[in-house]
Amino acid sequence: MDAGVSASAHASTEAYTQANRITWGATPATVERLQAVGLRAYVAAQLHPGDAAGLPAEVQAQIDAMTIVQRPLVDLVQDMEQRRKEAEANIDDEAKKTAKQAYQAEMNRLAREAAARHLLRALYSPHQVQEEMTWFWLNHFSVHQAKNNLRAMVGDYEETAIRAHALGKFRDLLGAVVQHPAMLRYLDNEQNAVGRINENFARELMELHTLGVDAGYTQHDVQELARVLTGVGVRLGSNNPGLRKELQAFHVRRGLFEFNPARHDFAAKELLGHPIRSRGLAELDEALDRLARSPATARFICRKLLSYWLTDEPPQPLLQAMVQTFERSDGDIAKTLEVLFTSPEFSRTEQQKFKDPIRFVVSAVRLAYDEKPVLNVGPMLNWINRMGEPLFGRATPDGYSLQSAAWASPGQLSTRFEVAKAIGSGSAGLFRTEGAQAQERAAFPQLANALYYQSIVKTLGPATLNALQQSASPQEWNTFLLSSPEMMRR
Repeated sequence: MDAGVSASAHASTEAYTQANRITWGATPATVERLQAVGLRAYVAAQLHPGDAAGLPAEVQAQIDAMTIVQRPLVDLVQDMEQRRKEAEANIDDEAKKTAKQAYQAEMNRLAREAAARHLLRALYSPHQVQEEMTWFWLNHFSVHQAKNNLRAMVGDYEETAIRAHALGKFRDLLGAVVQHPAMLRYLDNEQNAVGRINENFARELMELHTLGVDAGYTQHDVQELARVLTGVGVRLGSNNPGLRKELQAFHVRRGLFEFNPARHDFAAKELLGHPIRSRGLAELDEALDRLARSPATARFICRKLLSYWLTDEPPQPLLQAMVQTFERSDGDIAKTLEVLFTSPEFSRTEQQKFKDPIRFVVSAVRLAYDEKPVLNVGPMLNWINRMGEPLFGRATPDGYSLQSAAWASPGQLSTRFEVAKAIGSGSAGLFRTEGAQAQERAAFPQLANALYYQSIVKTLGPATLNALQQSASPQEWNTFLLSSPEMMRR
């Protein structure tokens, strides 16, 4: 083989591997873009998307039509709360049952909209790193939609608390999460008041969100942080609490978020060996500054980033380089990721990370249909649910596991073969809308394309190549490729 051709083929395979690792899944279009500008320029554009062109118009139109986009959070939540109260107030049992069912159905629809928007962006946004980091932080700062009325809040939680800060400063992200009503309600902090301390949020804030479980903090630190958090909660109504004159200046209300000084413990506090000055909500800012800028937090976050993006067992030199950048840049997420993306370890072509369910599903659809917009992500949501990773569906606050072993069971692989068959046959329902006025668009996955012959084929082992040669139809060929061991890893 000509040396120039060989080098070109290697470069093509390397670009495919890099695109597969940086994005939600390589497509012909993303590989072409990466090859055209080079890895460093591609990474820079991903880490600093700015106001560059966003979603395809057809996809953006699907999102713009959603209730969670058209209605502000306060109006939406207050309206749903009123509907709940009216349903409960029904005297007639049958009318009450019907009204409560309608309320639950609408709440489910709002949560489904949030999940659908998340998938549409994962599939088609050119800002792939921003969308991946949105999922990463949603999982890191996990909330469960089934609690209380969180189904009406999760869309805004993702949009304003998570996505807006996904590539910014960690401290800003942490502050937005801590003051969002979805998190406060999920971890019971609206029940946390002077004389009635609830430690749930304080404990998870230290163990899961910042320092990590092995950081050396004590139960006393948890108790003190819980005292800092007293009075931080949610107010659904439009009225403000009646407060004594000396407390009124401390009251803060922003949308559904409220700091109620009548519920706050103003006594002296100490956190991580240093005092917290008594001054109302400002105490929380001081505590978050301390947590976000702790060396333990830098190491905990960077290790988790490495585990998500690269490998279950992060290489120590790379981890240390990321930690140093995180600390030096005051928790700049984009700068920390740049160290990872431009490292020699990240550029290696061997596949190291087993895909979790959402990555498997999104990457398969992206590869099969490139940038052709689906009309219905419902089947994708169902597949992800079947494989145990529904969006906003983790019951415990620790988020879904980032370890490969959590997703590599025989049952999981069997379901993935079924999903691959549905996608590979073109009969998954992705291009057929639901409802009485259903629309359908002809679409068949084109996987035996230039990207396959120039790049993908070189990453496949003998067993996969043999299976593809034995396939009896294009549908079966697609199924075998999408369900192959190589397609299970990034």
